[in-house]
Amino acid sequence: MSDFKSAQLFKQIQEGISGFSDAQKKDLQKKTNAVFEFHVKNAAGKELVQTIDLKKDVAVYEGKAKGKADCVINVSDDTFSDLGEGKLNGQKAFMSGKLKVKGNIMLATKLDNVLKAQRSKA
Repeated sequence: MSDFKSAQLFKQIQEGISGFSDAQKKDLQKKTNAVFEFHVKNAAGKELVQTIDLKKDVAVYEGKAKGKADCVINVSDDTFSDLGEGKLNGQKAFMSGKLKVKGNIMLATKLDNVLKAQRSKA
């Protein structure tokens, strides 16, 4: 996992979410209501799979979604790092082909809010 710049970002998201109060978790769950499965590839061709569950558990964990993901996102390590740092927004990444989405594409638009929340906690 240390071969990925994104690993730290997922860790920050996980820590941010786990630091939320129950009310904040319920609010995030209500606003998002989705399970995102990320397939992040680095320059060496290795793949990191992470899940952000904002439907049932409100959790971030390594590996595929428990059950069916609402949105599967394929992205490079560099692009995901840029998204997390606010250098790039999800819509631009998608439109330029840097981010590929399977499943409910509209849910992917809610990811910017999750990443912004992570940045404000950092």
